[in-house]
Amino acid sequence: MAPETSSRRRPTSGRSWGSPVLGLTGILAFLAIWELLPRLGLADSRYLPPATEVLITAAGNLADGGFWSSVGVTMQAWAIGLFIATAAGTILGLVIGMSSFLRRYTHSTIEFLRPIPSVALIPLAVLLFGIGLDSALLLIVYACFWQVLIQVLYGVGDIDTVAMNTAQSYRFSYWQRIRDVVIPTMLPYLMTGLRLAAAVALILAITAGLVIGTPGLGSDIALSQQGGAITNMYALILATGALGVVINFGARLLERRVLSWHTSVRGELAS
Repeated sequence: MAPETSSRRRPTSGRSWGSPVLGLTGILAFLAIWELLPRLGLADSRYLPPATEVLITAAGNLADGGFWSSVGVTMQAWAIGLFIATAAGTILGLVIGMSSFLRRYTHSTIEFLRPIPSVALIPLAVLLFGIGLDSALLLIVYACFWQVLIQVLYGVGDIDTVAMNTAQSYRFSYWQRIRDVVIPTMLPYLMTGLRLAAAVALILAITAGLVIGTPGLGSDIALSQQGGAITNMYALILATGALGVVINFGARLLERRVLSWHTSVRGELAS
């Protein structure tokens, strides 16, 4: 029996190492192609500098206090906007989802407002708040709110009616039903919405700087492009990508911690 157990474990180990290795290989291949394009004259180096030059500039930015100040401003807008959107989406999702009347009454309104891209609100944001942090928050909250709200509505709609009827037969109070029946069912959906919203919040924080001029990495990218500092522009773009990777990793780690009891996460960890 022991050899059979050992043979079953070998593929699992291969899978756990395979994904990071393939991911690193893909990144190295991308950088190699990027390096060769301007070196071989296939792309104008004035507009697409070699990857090595961009990476050197990116490494130099790490010692620049102005760079970290821009990162801090961008992450401040990201965190505040994500928090507001998550809180509002969760509360309204629970209130609407728990009422069949509200679900029917608000369905058309939600389906009308949800597809509106947040960038369409840029003129309104500038008129109301200028180019400050509030403008970025308006875009971030609007875009992320729908990510969370829709997932919470799906989660509440997935509640087992037998479990809810059982709670009512045992005379659970309204808050007990939310705590013991609604939240355990809704939480995996909420975490999915939060993970999606975290990525969207970063995109809108950068977009606000690029289009509106809100201080942060987006504004620095636009200024580098306008000033002809193309290498630094690409370095800053790489920095935004690195932030996205860190945010996604943190969101998945939080999801695993919060849902460690859930079968989907337990199965993922076991594999």
